[in-house]
Amino acid sequence: MNPDPASPRVFLVGAGPGNPGLLTLRGAEVLAQADLVLYDQLVPSRLLDFAPPTAERVCVRDLPGQHPDKYPHIHQKLIEAAQAGKTVVRLKGGDPLIFGRGGEEIEALRAAGIPYEIVPGVTAALAAGAYLELPLTHRLYASAFALVTGHELPNKPGQKLDWKALAAFPGTLAIYMGIARLPLIIAELLKHGKPPDTPAGIIERASTGEQRSVFAPLARLEEARRQAGLEAPGLILIGDAVSHRAHHPWFESRPLFGQRIVVTRPKHQADGLTRKLEHLGAVVTRLPVVEIHEPHDWAPIDQSLEEIRQGQWDWLVFTSANGVHALIRRLDASGRDLRDWGRIRLAAIGPKTAQALRDYRLRADVVPRDVFSSEGLVEALQPHVAGQRVLLARANRGRDVLREQLATVALVKQIAVYDQVDIIEPDPQVLDALRRGEIRFVLLSSSTIARRFIATFDETIRGRVERGELQLVAISPVTGNAIRECGLPVAAEARTYTEDGLIAAVVELLRRHPSS
Repeated sequence: MNPDPASPRVFLVGAGPGNPGLLTLRGAEVLAQADLVLYDQLVPSRLLDFAPPTAERVCVRDLPGQHPDKYPHIHQKLIEAAQAGKTVVRLKGGDPLIFGRGGEEIEALRAAGIPYEIVPGVTAALAAGAYLELPLTHRLYASAFALVTGHELPNKPGQKLDWKALAAFPGTLAIYMGIARLPLIIAELLKHGKPPDTPAGIIERASTGEQRSVFAPLARLEEARRQAGLEAPGLILIGDAVSHRAHHPWFESRPLFGQRIVVTRPKHQADGLTRKLEHLGAVVTRLPVVEIHEPHDWAPIDQSLEEIRQGQWDWLVFTSANGVHALIRRLDASGRDLRDWGRIRLAAIGPKTAQALRDYRLRADVVPRDVFSSEGLVEALQPHVAGQRVLLARANRGRDVLREQLATVALVKQIAVYDQVDIIEPDPQVLDALRRGEIRFVLLSSSTIARRFIATFDETIRGRVERGELQLVAISPVTGNAIRECGLPVAAEARTYTEDGLIAAVVELLRRHPSS
C-alpha cells in the first residue's frame, strides 16, 4: 500500500518490445512496489516476477468486453484500485505513449484526480533496428525517422494521415499495426509517388528468439510477407536505410537463436538460467515440476543450530544453494546471527552453492574442483574430516551417497533444511507444446527433477523423446542415469555440472546436429 497520498498511485510502465531484459531499471523498481499489476497480453510473463508474490496480477485480456470495449474497464480498474490505496502498475507493451492508448489512460487518471508516473519503454521500432542491425537513421540515407500507425480510427476527429507527405518523407517509416492493411498502405504510398523499388521489410516479434523478418522492394512486400507466413503483430519498415541492414545480424547469429527450450528448475531458481539462454537467442519456457517449501518440522533444525552454537560440530556441509538460504533464514528468524557459527568449517557441493555462502560473507573451506556432485564432494572432503563431526544440511529427499560415504571416516548427522514437493499439475499448456513437437530441448538439473518431469509424460511425449524429436539434456551423469532408469534416452550430459555446463551441452548438440 502507498502511504503517501501525494505520491503516484498508478505507474504506466513500458514493458519493452518482448525481450524481458529490455525493461528499464525504473520499471523494475516500481513493479517491486506493486499491489496490482494490470498487464497487456503480449507482455513477457517473466516481468511479472518483479512484482511481490502478494501482488494481484490481472491481464487485460481477462477484463469484460471485446478489444474495443475493454478500455473503460481498464480505466475503471486503475481508478478503483488507486482509490483503495493500492500501488498500481499498468504494464504496457513497448512504450506507454506510442500507439498503446496510454494517453487515454492518463486522461482518465487525471480526470479522477489520481497521481501517476509514466515510465518509458523501448518501442518496437527501436528494438527492430537494434536486433536486425538496421540503421533507422543514417547520415547518408536517412535524416529522419517517423512512427506511423497503420490502423487509424475511421471516425477520428481532426486530420488523418497524409499519405502524400509520408510518401515524400526523407527517411525511414516505421508503421505499427499495419499488417492487416498492408496492401492498402503500399497502394497509398505508391499512388503518391513512393518508388516501387524502395527497400522495405516486416519484422515479427523483434528482440526475441521468435524474431522473424522478410525484406523486399515496397511493391512486392505483401507478396513476400505471404510467402514467409508472417502475421500480425509485426512492424513495417520502409526507406533507403532498410537496404543497409546486416544480413547476419548479431542476435540471429547467437548459437541458440530460435531454439525452443524448457527449463524445469523451481521457479525461484530458474531466472539465471533463463536469462543466459535468452541472451543466446533461445525461446525459453519454464515448467517447474517441484517446489521448495519450508520444512514441516523446525525442531531438528533448531536443535542443530543450537549444537552449532555450542561448538558440537566441526563441519557444516551444504549440497545446494537452497540449503544455504534456508538455514540462514532460520537462524535469522530465531533472533540469532552468524556469530553463532563460530569457527565451524564450511563445505559446498559446487560453485553456485559456494556463491550462496559468499552472499552472506561466508567462504567455503572446501569446494570440489571439477566434479560438482555428491561423489565429488566426498572425494574433496574425506581428507579433511577423518574422525571429525560433520553436519549435512540438505533437502528432505535425494541420494544418500554423501552421508553413507562420509560416515566411513567421520561422525555424520543429516538434517533436512527444506522440503522438495512435487507440483501435482504442471502447466498443461507447456505439456501440450511438448506433445505438438514445439519444444526441442528440455534441461534437467537434478535426478529428482528428471524423475518428476518424466512422470508427467504421456505416450505422445515419450514417443517424441524416443524418436529424438524432443531431447533431454542432463546436468550430470547422475541425472542422466535417472533419465535412463525411466526408460528414456539422454541426448547429452553436461561435462561441467553447472548451468553453464548445461548450456554448453545444448550448444554442442546443435553444432553436431544443427537441423535435427
